[in-house]
Amino acid sequence: MTADIQTLDIQITKDLAQQWGWFLAFGVALVLIGAAAVVRSVTATMATMAFFGWLLLLAAAVEIAASFWVGHWAGFFQHALAAILYGVLGFLFVFRPAITAEVLTFVMALFFLVGGLFHIVGSAMLGYAGWGYQAFDGVITLALGVMILAQWPASGLWVIGLFIGVDLIFYGATWIAIAWGLKGA
Repeated sequence: MTADIQTLDIQITKDLAQQWGWFLAFGVALVLIGAAAVVRSVTATMATMAFFGWLLLLAAAVEIAASFWVGHWAGFFQHALAAILYGVLGFLFVFRPAITAEVLTFVMALFFLVGGLFHIVGSAMLGYAGWGYQAFDGVITLALGVMILAQWPASGLWVIGLFIGVDLIFYGATWIAIAWGLKGA
């Protein structure tokens, strides 16, 4: 089996390359925010729950407005039910952030457990080239799920903030690498 690899011919304009400092500043800011989220993971978790809660409440308001704009009874009830769902979830996220964080962490842990088992069993059964890497990924994912569940419900207060912080650090590092690449262009 041969793979036909195509390369993308991306042209970097001189104007874009001159803005490398802004990309660097953006990346450094993301790394610092991510580090703060890792250090203060409980605060980051609560802030994330509040943020998503307010987004859900805003979505509920939009759905309420949309339910009156559609003009058809079937569409009205669909939008009204969505508004109720978004409103209830948004209310819980905003006014009970610890409970929603614990529930979401529990769901994430179950997802890691099932995903890890799927990767381990699937890689062993299919036996593709490099199946050991996929099996190793499954072991790590399964271990994450077990570790999160072992400390649940307390882990619900810090896991989401930690994961967001780590993601921001890597995302910032990516922008720093892009900036250095643009500086040399």
